[in-house]
This record gives sequence, C-alpha cells and structure tokens, in this order.
Amino acid sequence: MPSGAKAEILTRLRGALSGEGRPERVEVDRSYRRTRGEGTDLAGLFAERVMDYKALVLRADPHTMVDSAATMLRRAQVRKLVVPPGDRLGWLAATGAELVLDDPPLTIDQLDAADGVATGCALAIAETGTIVLDGGPDQGRRVVSLLPDYHLCVVRADQIVGTVPEAIARLDPTRPQTWISGPSATSDIEMDRVEGVHGPRTLNVLLLA
Repeated sequence: MPSGAKAEILTRLRGALSGEGRPERVEVDRSYRRTRGEGTDLAGLFAERVMDYKALVLRADPHTMVDSAATMLRRAQVRKLVVPPGDRLGWLAATGAELVLDDPPLTIDQLDAADGVATGCALAIAETGTIVLDGGPDQGRRVVSLLPDYHLCVVRADQIVGTVPEAIARLDPTRPQTWISGPSATSDIEMDRVEGVHGPRTLNVLLLA
C-alpha cells in the first residue's frame, strides 16, 4: 500500500471522483457590463486602441478611400496585393496596386511572393482595438491574411461594436475566426519583442465612415 504523500494524493482523488468533500456550488454574478455607455465614439475609440498597437489607421469616406488606401500602400511599398475572390475589394485597383485574386487558391509560394493582402472584416471591437475575420466574402481563406507580411484591413464604422461580449453575441461560432489585435508579435523569455512571427508584420486599417 502506498504511504505518505502518495497515499494522501490517492485518497483525495478517490474522494473527488466519488463526490465526497466536493465544495458547494458557488453562483457567480454575471451582471457585469456587456456594452459601452451610450454616447461613446466607438470608431474613435477603436482607432485609438489600434494605434496603441503601432498599427497605422486612416479614416476615410467613399470619396477619399481610394486616395487613403493608395497612401497606405505607397508608405508600405506594396505593389502586388492579394485580395479575396469576388469584387468587393476591386476598387483597390484604382490605387495603382496590382491585385492578385485568390481564385483559384494561390499556393503558399505565390502568397509569400506577394507584397501584402487586403481584406474586409466580420466586425471590430472598440474596447480592445481588435479586428475579427471569419472567412466572409471580403475576407477569404485564413492563410491569406496570415502569410503575407503586410495586411490592409478595411473596416466600416457600422461594423464596430463596443465590447468583447457584444462581439461574441454577434459572431457565428461555427465559422473559422481570426482575432487580430495589432501586427503579429511575440516575446521570448527575456521579453525581447519579435514582430511578424505568426502573421503580418505590418497592419494598416482603413476606417470607412
């Protein structure tokens, strides 16, 4: 028979499995705030939080969006831009960039050879500065937004929600989701920051009113 600490561990495991000594169920208060207060400028808050992640944000309207996108692409020296199938982002051709349609699906080498990618989004979260993609018509395959080194994301103001609970309530849980908070980055044990490891090194957001 085991003795000492091992016996104590086994005794506790048997008790837990049998239900003996199990603590009483504690009800957790779920009445926390789920939305931002009325009157919050969600677009302004979202832009501020995204810029905190060192991403470039430009606000535009239907009359200025081509010039704004062209400015972003020129700054990033992006000339060849992958876009999802369909024509939702076809207007980007007016920026002078060469659009490469992911239809038929591009190979990994072809995606890697492109300067960047442009997508829309499913929604955006003001409180955290997060963009969520779910493979919608203007977003395409997940790999398209993860492999190229540059990502231009077009976000409409009416797609911005205040909080994460609001986003979860609106999203379809059966769709593949990618949550993006700024350019891809990670840190090692010494806290040395490295960008572009798990996705694009550069994130630009075009915020349309």
